[in-house]
Amino acid sequence: MDEGFKALADPTRRRILRMLGRGEMSAGDIGKEFSMSAPSISHHLSVLKGADLVEGRREGQQIIYSLNTTVTQDLLAFFMEVFPGKGQLEETQ
Repeated sequence: MDEGFKALADPTRRRILRMLGRGEMSAGDIGKEFSMSAPSISHHLSVLKGADLVEGRREGQQIIYSLNTTVTQDLLAFFMEVFPGKGQLEETQ
C-alpha cells in the first residue's frame, strides 16, 4: 500500500489514473494529453505499474493500460476508514 501512496503523491500520476478511470488507453494516447517526453510518461506509467495501480497488456506494437480496480478499491477503503463521512463519524462517537 505504501507504493500506492507514493504513486498517488504525484499530480501527473493522479491525472493518468483519472484518465484510465474512463477506460483503457494506449501509452501513446496517454502521452498525447501531456506536454512531456515519452520517456517521462513511461516513467510515470512504470511507477503506477510498480504500485499495482495500473495493468498493461501488449496489443501488437502498443501497450494498453487499464486501472487495477482491486488495488484502487483497497486504497479507497483505507481512505474511507481514515476519513469517514459525517454520518459515520457521528455514529462512532
